[in-house]
Amino acid sequence: MATGNKPFPPMHRVAGFKLGTTSAGIKTPGRSDLVVMELQPGSTVAGVFTQNAFCAAPVVVAKQHLSSAAPRYLVTNTGNANAGTGEQGMIDAQASCIALAELQGVSTDQVLPFSTGVIGEPLPIEKLLAALPAAVAALDENTWASAAEGILTTDTRPKGASLQYQPDSATDKLITITGITKGSGMIKPNMATMLGYVATDAQVDSELLQRALRLVANKSFNRITVDSDTSTNDAVILVATGASGIHIDESNFEHFVAQLEIVFIELAQSIIRDGEGASKFVSVVVDGALDSAEALKVAYTVAESPLVKTALAASDANWGRILAAVGRAGVEDLDVSRVSVRLNEVLIVEAGGRAASYTEAAGEAAMAPEDITIHISLNRGAPEKTVTETIWTTDLTYEYVRINAEYRT
Repeated sequence: MATGNKPFPPMHRVAGFKLGTTSAGIKTPGRSDLVVMELQPGSTVAGVFTQNAFCAAPVVVAKQHLSSAAPRYLVTNTGNANAGTGEQGMIDAQASCIALAELQGVSTDQVLPFSTGVIGEPLPIEKLLAALPAAVAALDENTWASAAEGILTTDTRPKGASLQYQPDSATDKLITITGITKGSGMIKPNMATMLGYVATDAQVDSELLQRALRLVANKSFNRITVDSDTSTNDAVILVATGASGIHIDESNFEHFVAQLEIVFIELAQSIIRDGEGASKFVSVVVDGALDSAEALKVAYTVAESPLVKTALAASDANWGRILAAVGRAGVEDLDVSRVSVRLNEVLIVEAGGRAASYTEAAGEAAMAPEDITIHISLNRGAPEKTVTETIWTTDLTYEYVRINAEYRT
C-alpha cells in the first residue's frame, strides 16, 4: 500500500558523482542490494546520523571516517542492518571499507559504510565483499534510478527528487541537486530505517555544507513520523562535488538552502507516502503556538496517537481523539476554549467543543481523501508573535501490523 501515484522522477546527473548497483544476495537472491557511490576528488561531504543510542556499527564507522578524512566512496547494503551485532559488527563494517578502499586505491577512512535491514543478525560480509567489484564496475553518473531501487527494504517504490536552478541572473550556469532516499517503517528520524543521499555540483566548503544540511534536515526528515520508532541506522549524506564551478558562500547561501529544502521535503514526504501499510498522507499543522517546541509537541502527540491514526485508517471523523491528544501534549497553561481544529477545510472544533457548523456528513467527506490536513490552532497569542509547525505522518492500518509481524519471515 502507498498513497499517491507519483512515478519516479527524471533525475539530473550530478557531475563528479557516480553510482553503481548490484546484487550481493544478502537477504534475497537476485535482488539489488548493494550500492557504491563515488565522489570526485575535492568533493565535500556533510552528514547527519541517528540519535538512537544503539546505533549500528556502520553508523559508528561512518561518523569516525567522516571526521578524519575527505570521503571518496559510500557503500550501502540492504537486507541486514549490522546493528546489535557487537564487536563482529564493527569488524564487518570496517571490512567493507577496507575492501572497497583496496579496490579503488584510496585510504580506508575515505570510505563510509551504510546498512539497512534486519537488526541483530550477523552481516554476511563474504557476500558483500564478493559483490563489490560488480558494483564498482557499474559506476556511472546516470544510474540514480537503479541505485534508488538498490537501497530499498520494505519500501514499495523507489524515491527520488531532482532540480536545477540558476543561482545568478548574470550567468546561465545552473546548479544541480539530485537525491534518493529509502524508508517505509521504523520512521521517526531524529537527527528511521531511513537513508538519504543527496548530491550537488555546487562548490561548498565543509562547514557551510554541514550547516545547510542541518537546516534542511530539520525542516524535512526531522518532520516526519510513521510509527514514532527511531531506527538504529538513520543517516543522511549531502555531497558537493564542486564540478559546476559555482561557489556557495554567505551571499548566496540562503538561495542554495531554499533549493535544497525543496529536494529534501520531496524526499521526506515520499517516505510518508510509502509508509508501511499507509492509505493516508496526513499533514498535522499546528499554529498559534508560543514557540516551535510547543507546536511540535502538539503536532507529534497527534501524529503518533494510535487512536488518531486508526481513526484515519477508517476514514472516521472521530475528532474527540484529536482533542484528547492535544490535551495530553503537555502544553503549559493551555486554554482549551481558544483551541480550534479543522479537518481539511471543515471546522470541527471551536471554543473547546464541537463547532456549531459541524455535521457528521461534512466530517466523513473531509476524511475520505488520501491526503488529509489536521489543522490545530492553539491561539496562544497575537498571530505575528506565534509559531506554526507541520509534521507529516500516515494512518495505522492492518497492513502495517501484517508487514511488521512478518518482517523476519
